[in-house]
Amino acid sequence: MTWLTWRQHRAEALAAGLFVAALGAILLTLGLPMHSSYHDGIAVCFNGAFIDPAMCSTNMARFQQDFGYTTAVLTMLNVVPFAIGAFLGAPLLARELETGTWQLAWTQAVPRMRWLAVKLTALATLTVALTAAAAALTTWYRQPLDVLNSRFAPAGFDVEGLAPPAYALFAFALATAAGTLMRRSLPALAAALAAFVVVRVTVETALRPRFQPPVTLTRNRFEVTNDWVLDSGFADPNGHHLSRAEFEAVSDAADAANTNLTTYLHDHGVQGWISYQPAERFWAFQRIEAGIFLALAAILLAMVVWRVKRRAL
Repeated sequence: MTWLTWRQHRAEALAAGLFVAALGAILLTLGLPMHSSYHDGIAVCFNGAFIDPAMCSTNMARFQQDFGYTTAVLTMLNVVPFAIGAFLGAPLLARELETGTWQLAWTQAVPRMRWLAVKLTALATLTVALTAAAAALTTWYRQPLDVLNSRFAPAGFDVEGLAPPAYALFAFALATAAGTLMRRSLPALAAALAAFVVVRVTVETALRPRFQPPVTLTRNRFEVTNDWVLDSGFADPNGHHLSRAEFEAVSDAADAANTNLTTYLHDHGVQGWISYQPAERFWAFQRIEAGIFLALAAILLAMVVWRVKRRAL
């Protein structure tokens, strides 16, 4: 069965492997100059040693200018988990059903459940391994950026750590399930892509900010950190968060009194507030989100097994 699985899916496996190898070569080519620039000109600004503020400001501006394209590169890497997982998962059953070869494959000496178990295990393992390798390369590539920016940004959280392999396994299970139902590889890929995007966006926007209760602080000034800022505004002395209209009324009152807005806010006890997720929660959030997508993948694969076992497709 292992040899048969390799024979049937070697083209997809080799293509996915070459894709990750090419991605690794690109990240190394782009990442080595960025790492060198960071260590030569910026790292000293964060290691607690004596620093020259003007030098740090100049070097950081040059770094941002030279490597400002990194956000676009990292955003494009969001497609990697789906590309690997769905590419390997869509044809797993859809190809057999589309060509009719399932009638031969499932009447041989190997029981259909063993046939399915070997294929699912082999291709799911390959999916996770390739995506984990891509995530490891991306995590290395992002190291200088993780010091300068929040890792909770989509160009960070979604492409490094534990999340990408979980996304890929979910895409694999989703494409396999779609192929089982639709019996064609290309329509299964399209359906899986639509569902994948909907689930990813829903988790990112509706669930991720609430994985743990956010921290809310009220004060006059806030230090710029790598925390994930969810919301901010102003509050009156009683702690009431001012709406946009209420803050504009305060601003108009400051203008009417011919007073600087900052001074007026201070004199009337109005302070800024900020709601955020601390940077140290990054790995906890990674584990939670990976767990969500692994659970979804397990449900989808269980549905595939049930459908194959219950009746001839």
